[in-house]
Amino acid sequence: MFNVFMLRHSAGFEHSYLPDAEVAIKDIGKESGLYSASTTHRCDYLTPERLEQVDVLVFATTGELPLSEEQKSAILNFVRSGKGFMGIHNATDTFYKWPEYIEMIGGIFSGHPWAQEVTVKVEDSDHPATRHLGESFRVFDEIYTFTKYDRSKTHVLMSLDNDSVDVAKGNREDKDYALGWCHEYGSGRVIYTALGHPDDLWKQDWFRKHILGCLTWAAGVEK
Repeated sequence: MFNVFMLRHSAGFEHSYLPDAEVAIKDIGKESGLYSASTTHRCDYLTPERLEQVDVLVFATTGELPLSEEQKSAILNFVRSGKGFMGIHNATDTFYKWPEYIEMIGGIFSGHPWAQEVTVKVEDSDHPATRHLGESFRVFDEIYTFTKYDRSKTHVLMSLDNDSVDVAKGNREDKDYALGWCHEYGSGRVIYTALGHPDDLWKQDWFRKHILGCLTWAAGVEK
């Protein structure tokens, strides 16, 4: 079994899904028998000593988190040394003033022009996070767009089908709206899913399998 530590601190907008996500992350671990999870909203709990006991660090966060330089260095070193990091939905709405974090996670929030049912294209049907989703699926969610995201610097797992929205409302010239990606960072693994805004998603089996796949990949359990 591997160990998951989830931080769900809101220094900005407080998402209503967060309590559901905390419960789900713990329950998915118990149900799968693959990992154990602890969660907190307290940033002071994120210490170098605690990270030594963790395999995957999960962020469900917003804003400029009150972390010391020592804590920030510990996070980067944690991932670079071979551990896993998973960002959920608003984790890209975090640390606008910390360039290394943006580089690590792969992009930063620049708007949510669509809050509706959309079609999501699955770009990697072999990845543990997406292989159960078919070639595409429909979901109601708050769709994020990103700056400092570059497809050539990450591996896109799923993206918005632009035909399912009024794409003129978007804010990227290339109209490339990824909704999930993964990449190596140093010797570690980083994965991000932009989905998760609606509370009820966290109770749906397909989405819980998606979360489990993200975590097992980040832990290095599944390649």
